[in-house]
Amino acid sequence: MKKIAVYPGSFDPITYGHIDIIKRGLTIFDEIIVAVAKNSQKKALFTTDERVALIQDVLQEEERVTVDTFSGLLIDYVTSRGAHVIIRGLRAISDFEYEFQIAQMNSCIGRQIETLFMMTSLQYGYLSSSIVKEVGSLNGNIDKFVPPEIKKALRQKYGLPETSYPES
Repeated sequence: MKKIAVYPGSFDPITYGHIDIIKRGLTIFDEIIVAVAKNSQKKALFTTDERVALIQDVLQEEERVTVDTFSGLLIDYVTSRGAHVIIRGLRAISDFEYEFQIAQMNSCIGRQIETLFMMTSLQYGYLSSSIVKEVGSLNGNIDKFVPPEIKKALRQKYGLPETSYPES
């Protein structure tokens, strides 16, 4: 039986922290489905289709990763894809408190689905999509935070030149 996990999130945009979780997850699972949430409560910079295309571009070398979208209950989506595990990345205690509540709720709804919490690698512990968007919107250097494809897309969204940064 294939070990399939779902890694859900908004990925607005995907960062090196997300990619790190995916690559480490591939050492445990046969396949990972990166599930981009269609969340109407969050104001996204990139459309759902743009986020899917960017993730596919960045992860095109990873044959065991597929990218999809979902709306509604995550548990229903995970079950529909034949997966039994949800991967969640944790950066800090505050992440754990929220994710723990969600995992408990999910286990009440779908007992056959497990949640695997993965601690971020130390170098990405501070990193979030929100921080990347803020730094990027202010013409800051985001090379250490996101792949070149994402940097280019962010700079285009903000109407910034492709490579120039102010002097530090």
